[in-house]
Amino acid sequence: MRNALTVFLFAVLISRSITYMNDMDQMNTSPITPLAEIIDNCAYLDDWQDRMSYVIELGRKLPEMPDEKRTSDNKVQGCASQVWLVTHASPAASDPILIFEGESDAHIVRGLVAIALSIFSGQHASDIVKTDAIDLFGRMGLIEYLTAQRANGLRSMIKRIKDEAARQLAA
Repeated sequence: MRNALTVFLFAVLISRSITYMNDMDQMNTSPITPLAEIIDNCAYLDDWQDRMSYVIELGRKLPEMPDEKRTSDNKVQGCASQVWLVTHASPAASDPILIFEGESDAHIVRGLVAIALSIFSGQHASDIVKTDAIDLFGRMGLIEYLTAQRANGLRSMIKRIKDEAARQLAA
């Protein structure tokens, strides 16, 4: 009975999230910009300052994370800035779909969080484990402009996401 309740509650959460995202898309104010759009926009922007301004704008679209989710368990270790990441997994037994919430206290990092969410959120755990996000960030021309500290923080965030996906697959 408890497992059925868990499946039902997750289905409601997903349904409400999809409805919310569809409503936001219709208003063209979706908090998570589609990855294809981000890649296209980065390809169009030649100047590194324009790209960083775009990254900051992506971060501004993220919804605020409630204080009760800004816990030490949700904090990503290895980031110079504060980054929080919350994972929601579908109750699928073998390969759950993961949905992520994220936030940072730094503008550029918050934008990097938004891009990471665009890459990973809503994907099956097996696909998350296989995705080379650092390569994607590199192809968008974003890695080369990050300080060593920010690049390490980005790697820490991606590792946390992939570790969570691997944990879900092993469960």
